[in-house]
Amino acid sequence: MRKIVAITATLITGSVLTLAVSAPVLAQDRTIIAFGSCVHQDRPQPIWQAVLADEPEVFVFLGDNIYGDSEDPAVLQAKYELLGAVDGFQRLREQAEVIAIWDDHDYGVNDGGTEYPSKEASRQVMLDFWNEPQDSERRTRPDGIYTSYEYGEDGKKVQLILLDLRWNRTPLVEIEDAAKREARLAQDMGPYDASLSATATMLGETQWQWLQQQLEVDADLRIIGSSIQLLADFTGWESWANFPADRQRFFELLQASPIVPTVIISGDTHWSELSRIDDAGLPFALVEMTSSGLTEEWHAISPNRHRVGEAYAVANYGLLSIDWSGDLPVLDMSIRDEQGATLIQQTVSF
Repeated sequence: MRKIVAITATLITGSVLTLAVSAPVLAQDRTIIAFGSCVHQDRPQPIWQAVLADEPEVFVFLGDNIYGDSEDPAVLQAKYELLGAVDGFQRLREQAEVIAIWDDHDYGVNDGGTEYPSKEASRQVMLDFWNEPQDSERRTRPDGIYTSYEYGEDGKKVQLILLDLRWNRTPLVEIEDAAKREARLAQDMGPYDASLSATATMLGETQWQWLQQQLEVDADLRIIGSSIQLLADFTGWESWANFPADRQRFFELLQASPIVPTVIISGDTHWSELSRIDDAGLPFALVEMTSSGLTEEWHAISPNRHRVGEAYAVANYGLLSIDWSGDLPVLDMSIRDEQGATLIQQTVSF
């Protein structure tokens, strides 16, 4: 398995964000990590040509990796097979280490949660497709497929945490008042309200306890993969803001854990953007890069006061490219379109 080592994130003067990803165990001058979400198995996927040209060592699929939307595992499997037959996807698997978590459409139902009746069958189909070992805990945990990975050596260690935001998620709260729903839609916002119930959750208590343990693991950088946006303002669509108690608990858990630079990657929205919160109670800015979708586009972009720069509703993927040719690393952090053109970029040198 290919290895990568540490990413760090700190806030320096003004609005400049410092991020760095260290080199792989095998000596070379550059390390490249890519990620994305929302790829429809029935649509053309020209984006793989650009991804492959960037030669990522690791690619993280953040959910909606197919549009399954069925309680029939045979239907889900057939749709995974369509994705697996795509030439560019096959070449990606040959070139990079590929890891994945699900969101709603590959879970099996749009905006679905704990009530989805076929989640056990869906889990096995999903993990079979992504080549999860038969003895993996992800196959037998009673509360979901969350997992973590560690890459690199001491002093250069990356911990990558992938959360399951479907298996245990309590039902969303829908706005019943028609006028209020129409007013929301006029602002490019969705039909959901924030849940104020004390029992409402996305993770479930067992996963929360697991996450607390993961945040105590010794690492030089934590990357937290969230299938839906975590930092964005309330949009009325699915996001952590639908569950304000969970979102606040996440911030408090980070504050109470050993201080390790932490960044968030997310998907789901069908647009790409960079979000940042400076007042999360941490000694560094908390940054989230959203890459969505690999094929899907949603041009009614919701407002987000934590957005840095512009958002782009075109097919895209996320890329971290780290140059180790000098005495100190230089990081290029970007969102790129299906031609490989850069939409969002921040280059940081030390």
